[in-house]
Amino acid sequence: MRTAVTAAQDLPTQGASGPAPSEQVEEHGLVFGGFAYQCRIVRQPAPLTEPLLLLGGSSQNRYSWQGHERWLSPLCTMVTVDLPGYGSADFLPARYGIDFLADAVAHMLAELGMPRVNLFGGCFGEVVGLRFAQRHPSFVRRILFGGAAKRLPGLYTEAVPRLTHALERGSIEEAADGLVRLFMSNPEAGRVRKHAAVARLLRNQFLTQTPDEIRKAVEHNTRLTTHGCYRPLPVPRVPTLVFTGEYDTLCTPAMGRELAATMPGCWFTTVKEGDHLVTVERREESSDLIGRFCTDRSIEDLPYCNAVERM
Repeated sequence: MRTAVTAAQDLPTQGASGPAPSEQVEEHGLVFGGFAYQCRIVRQPAPLTEPLLLLGGSSQNRYSWQGHERWLSPLCTMVTVDLPGYGSADFLPARYGIDFLADAVAHMLAELGMPRVNLFGGCFGEVVGLRFAQRHPSFVRRILFGGAAKRLPGLYTEAVPRLTHALERGSIEEAADGLVRLFMSNPEAGRVRKHAAVARLLRNQFLTQTPDEIRKAVEHNTRLTTHGCYRPLPVPRVPTLVFTGEYDTLCTPAMGRELAATMPGCWFTTVKEGDHLVTVERREESSDLIGRFCTDRSIEDLPYCNAVERM
């Protein structure tokens, strides 16, 4: 394991305020199965709960959660990661499926000496996170999934061939427009906070992808459509919450409920004025929801959520 401890101000901020000065930010380089990957840790010296492991979507990297740190890092140590095949990690051929990525998460936590974590998975992060929880349940203290489903959305499987062909022939603007339509709700579905701003941000992110990132994106689509996203394996009986934006059209609330029903004693809710990218559109509120659940505070009657359901 290669480790570098870096001051918070030396890392990319992407418009975020970053952690409090008393918190130490570390970068760790690791290797699993011959593939190099990296993780980022914001250490909280006086945590109120177990470390929070955040597994983001396929277009997110280990810096994508810096904007949440001002609310979450006072509560606990935070861990983000570029798993093999994503972010700045080594390219991972599609023949390596979700089990491999789940085992890489377990490898990371073992290397970091973190025997138990609160697990958050958003979008594709839920796919990896659920398989990790199924294969390595002893690591998991609580589970939270956002924008999640137990099956590939029809919108995604229909869009993959078009998006892949556009990327392969270099039609980056066409692919960017298609990805924005895929991930974000139709503006007529209902009021979504920061919808236009997030759409611009997302489109620009896709337009500025490097050739390496495009190659990884194509391989990611192949990996998901080849291996699928769900196996009906036992899930650890720990406190569990699934949530999504009330106007999520990719992984709809109905699909979130379907996933929640497979996990023992799971809670489910939707965040008002949000869609699939609710953790970006309503950053403070989603951070508050995650923080409350990880510290055993009530999530009932929150002004930004609809009714909480017990599945």
